[in-house]
Amino acid sequence: MTVTTVRLQPEVESGLEAMADKLHRSKNWLVNQAIREFVARQELELSRWNETLTAMSSVAQGKVVSGQAVHAWLESWGNANELPPPKVGQ
Repeated sequence: MTVTTVRLQPEVESGLEAMADKLHRSKNWLVNQAIREFVARQELELSRWNETLTAMSSVAQGKVVSGQAVHAWLESWGNANELPPPKVGQ
């Protein structure tokens, strides 16, 4: 494990101290947990952004499913003749 020094503003330090006491956890545990959650959120946001860019590229290339095909598929749900999911170009 590595050691990183962080300077905290007094109000952050006091809040961290109070939360550590309340949760019966160390300040170190709380800081690690907060950073872990922050990094996970940032990675998820980056992943979603990359998916958005990929989707926008697909649309620009004309790789889309028509709204009419999607509506027909959704309306078929639960019926005896349920349609398969629409494909690009439908």
